[in-house]
Amino acid sequence: MEDRDWLIIQALNSEKNITKAAQLLYMSQPALTSRLQHIEREFGVQIVHRSTKGIQITPEGEFLVKASSEMVSRLSNIKNEVRNLSKIDSGTLEIGASHYFTTYTLPYVLKLFKKSYPNADFNMTTDWTKNIFSLIYNKKTHVGFVSVDYGGCKNMDLLYEEPVCIASTQPFIFNELPNLPRIEYQSDYLLKSQIDKWWRENFLKPPTINMHVDKLATCKEMVKNGLGYAILPSRIVDNIPNIHKLNLKDATGNYIIRKTWMIYNNDTLELPIVKLFVNFVKNLPF
Repeated sequence: MEDRDWLIIQALNSEKNITKAAQLLYMSQPALTSRLQHIEREFGVQIVHRSTKGIQITPEGEFLVKASSEMVSRLSNIKNEVRNLSKIDSGTLEIGASHYFTTYTLPYVLKLFKKSYPNADFNMTTDWTKNIFSLIYNKKTHVGFVSVDYGGCKNMDLLYEEPVCIASTQPFIFNELPNLPRIEYQSDYLLKSQIDKWWRENFLKPPTINMHVDKLATCKEMVKNGLGYAILPSRIVDNIPNIHKLNLKDATGNYIIRKTWMIYNNDTLELPIVKLFVNFVKNLPF
């Protein structure tokens, strides 16, 4: 198997058409067909079924599709690590970050790092915090940025913390919150559970949720335009004019805080570019 053969398998799976797969890989159709026949002979199986409507991947082909993702990723990591060994300030950083951090903080971080180290490149994955922990645990990314502690990571550097607050462009009376329109957004399970617990400790009635949105950024815009209140991290609404905020406290009187950490494995620090980035982020004024 050649490196490009794994890419051919991925292209056939995504396009379900030999001509389109060839175009995607900037190959001629005869050249791709020849390589496909070579792969099938090497493994002794048929990878695709051909028809007038295109192609279908066989069960054996499906297995090779899964393997191709692992092989391409592994090859990319090997190339990056070899490149990183040669120069301390160059190479590709594999970064995983929560939706929240990616939207509001990561562009600022990468801009500053790129300005100081222009030879550095980035591969980004944005996902829920629990999935970023999995990426770090399985060593599929170098550095992660998370806002909920799911445990299992020895290296967690606290970057900043902020209170969780009720935010609205309209003045509100605390006891009337259950009757006011609330905007809900998708968030990590642990943070949502914490907010739900706080609500049950303070109100006998459920909230009046009149909007369900996909992301925190969407929720912020709804609040900004006076469409309801939301319970969200404090710093993202600081730039909204005339915003009314009330920080949440738990049953013991302590503020409910959302923390943001940088997480990584010890062995990734052996890569000079990763160590450089980690130390750089630690010294940023968040």
